[in-house]
Amino acid sequence: MKTQQDAAVFLLRIALAVGFLSAVASRMNLWGAQSSGWKNFVHYTAETNSFLPQSWAAIIAILSTIAELSIGILLLLGFQIKRTATYASILTLFFAIAMSISFGIKEPLDYSVFAFSAGAFLLRTFPRYVWSLDQLLHQ
Repeated sequence: MKTQQDAAVFLLRIALAVGFLSAVASRMNLWGAQSSGWKNFVHYTAETNSFLPQSWAAIIAILSTIAELSIGILLLLGFQIKRTATYASILTLFFAIAMSISFGIKEPLDYSVFAFSAGAFLLRTFPRYVWSLDQLLHQ
């Protein structure tokens, strides 16, 4: 049982990391023709945060990209997992709430943003993280 839980925790951590890194890669046109691109992302940021001044979109886009890149790398490495998973959960919960306000509840449900946030919160609750930098540093 413990081995299955260790594998599940590892896969959850990697899936969350890859989700964050893929979104950033799309903004940076690293997915080629399937990329959203930076300009489209800033526009989407303005739409998602329609309750804020549109002039804030670029700074929100930059800050969220830095946060997502940092979270993705830290989760991939398995460093400070509890803290990083907490930040991931909060960031995605804010995103889900902003999506709900601007587009309605269907949008964040369709894109599983609440599930992503809950998965990050679940990740922070485990007592150990095998195959991680945290494990290596605490041996």
